[in-house]
Amino acid sequence: MSLTPVLRLSKPEEHTGQMTMPPFLVVQLNVGGILYTTTLGTLQKVPGSKLAEMFSNPCKVCRDAEDRFFIDRPGACFGPILDYLRSGQVPTQRVEDVYREAQFYDLQPLLRLLEDTPQMFGEQVARRQFVLRVPSYNENLELLVRLARAEAMAARRSVVLVCAVHTDQDLAFCVQSLRNLENCQRSVVKFGPWKAAPDDDDLLDCVLMDIRAQGYQVTRKPSTEKAVQAKASSYFHTFLFTWW
Repeated sequence: MSLTPVLRLSKPEEHTGQMTMPPFLVVQLNVGGILYTTTLGTLQKVPGSKLAEMFSNPCKVCRDAEDRFFIDRPGACFGPILDYLRSGQVPTQRVEDVYREAQFYDLQPLLRLLEDTPQMFGEQVARRQFVLRVPSYNENLELLVRLARAEAMAARRSVVLVCAVHTDQDLAFCVQSLRNLENCQRSVVKFGPWKAAPDDDDLLDCVLMDIRAQGYQVTRKPSTEKAVQAKASSYFHTFLFTWW
């Protein structure tokens, strides 16, 4: 998202070049329509961050109608960030949203602290590191959604077939079934093999979580496709999208 800074200072000093201001100077901000008041030193608390850089030269930023510094980001998430800069308090509510904003402002110390919280550790360290080890995970996720949308024309539901194979041996069980489905012109999204401990069910749960995070209503169940051989049936799953 774009950043359009605007600033009101309690004692502005007009310069044509670089503006040097004391850290105790009071700064008024409008972040996504929510107003905040703090000091310049608080905003510059993390050297090298985008937030500190933003306030290193206010001459280069614009202002809102009330002459306040304006940041076009979610305002509610800036409050916990400001609390951290003031007192070192780590947010406990809306942690994922605050994490995303901390990434935008490039607040590396806060990012590290948030990654240690239970919410972010599970997502960023455990689950996200797992899906990174699944080849073409994001591409297959996008393909799955595209296929579901393509089948949604004038229909309440659409179905996409997914094949999840953890090992090369699993894949060998599925080769003939994949050929059968191809001959029937039946599209299949194949995940794997991958080199990580989590199994097929864990992978499928990740797929569901990431699709639902995009706002889609989706469930999964074992496939009943006739073209799938009995010995390979446990590797094939039906993803059901409900549109209305």
